[in-house]
Amino acid sequence: MIPPAQFPPALDIKPLEAPPQATVRLPGSKSITNRALLCAALAAGETTLTGALFADDTEAMVAAVTALGAGVSCGRGEAIMRIRGTAGIIGTDAGTVVDARMSGTTGRFLAPILAMSAQPVTLDGHPQLRDRPFGDLADSLRQLGVQVDFPAGGEGLPMRIRGPIRSDEAAVATDRSSQFLSGLMLAGPLVPGGLSFKIERSAVSRSYIEMTAAVMRSFGAVVAVGPEAVRVAGTGYSPVNSYAVEPDASAASYFWAAAAITSGTVTVEGLGSGSIQGDARFASLLQEMGASAEEADGGIRVTGGPLRGIDVDLADMSDTAPTLAAAAALASTPTTVRGIGFVRRKESDRIAAVVTELRRCGVAAEELDDGFVVPGGSAPVGARVRTYDDHRIAMAFSVLGLAVPQMKIENPGCVAKTFPGFYDTLEMLRR
Repeated sequence: MIPPAQFPPALDIKPLEAPPQATVRLPGSKSITNRALLCAALAAGETTLTGALFADDTEAMVAAVTALGAGVSCGRGEAIMRIRGTAGIIGTDAGTVVDARMSGTTGRFLAPILAMSAQPVTLDGHPQLRDRPFGDLADSLRQLGVQVDFPAGGEGLPMRIRGPIRSDEAAVATDRSSQFLSGLMLAGPLVPGGLSFKIERSAVSRSYIEMTAAVMRSFGAVVAVGPEAVRVAGTGYSPVNSYAVEPDASAASYFWAAAAITSGTVTVEGLGSGSIQGDARFASLLQEMGASAEEADGGIRVTGGPLRGIDVDLADMSDTAPTLAAAAALASTPTTVRGIGFVRRKESDRIAAVVTELRRCGVAAEELDDGFVVPGGSAPVGARVRTYDDHRIAMAFSVLGLAVPQMKIENPGCVAKTFPGFYDTLEMLRR
């Protein structure tokens, strides 16, 4: 595997010489790994995670739970993490600064956990994470009796937190990120009597809220998720002898899309209809566009063909929007993506980034307030694609380069945030 630091400033992506016939095994889900890591770190005992992801975002969570007092030993070659939990005791000293790096899940999940302590601590991160909003989470924590302020002003990190939690219920705004509610849910088992949350505004990425509940239940938590409220019992967490992390469904989207646009066949092992990841439904979107998708050989197999456009609300699987845009650039009719206005405050403005880079490739895409339109019948041309230090832009346009000559991807090493081995795995489609 090429270390990210050794990537060139821009990477040439060569089109496939023949439609791929491949089966790929992808690294573990970042979202599940970070949730399971935190639950294990808060349990009373030892847990082993198998199939865990090792990437910048999960390394950030490992460092964070270590700061809480958990012990973590890692077997990177075996994709194993062994965690010795704290039994819910938060071991941060007064004045501690916890660095979430560039990881939104780490920052937003840790803030409510840090609020369990009466010691004042500061949550901080990389400038990219500092640009992402934390204000809605701070409002909910204040309702729980926690002292929260933003020393730099606004609603971004650094965030100064002083607990403990003194109330048992709060309203949570979920229209900009589901991570706020997930973080509060993860703290619930540590609060005597538990916590209740009223969901305010329409929840985006609701499948991630369900994922949080599913992982928590695996660690013994009692969680009830309804359409307008969530209730978490204060029963603590239990260790798990062995917890298997599913392959990352967001990462799978790139390989399914590669099959769809090259008339090839790609099977992603280990993902099926029972997945707790909403992004596993991306294969069905490609089927709506004209590809075929089926469960086979212990995974989901996609076979490409002539593609047509679709009109789709991606609020529950927004991480796949750039991938869908890449496929839509080669469809015969227009594609409209809606419901993702909140992705303007992700690692990049993913609506503006997708549209700008598609236009650079000769595709007359248009921005909407909450999405974008990709016209049908385009003939994309190769271009030097700017990635905005956003792993999902880099991976999506790399996939487009499998079908469009002369594509160059700037700053390809940014894929290390969630998938350090992305380009090595992409090369497997050439065999």
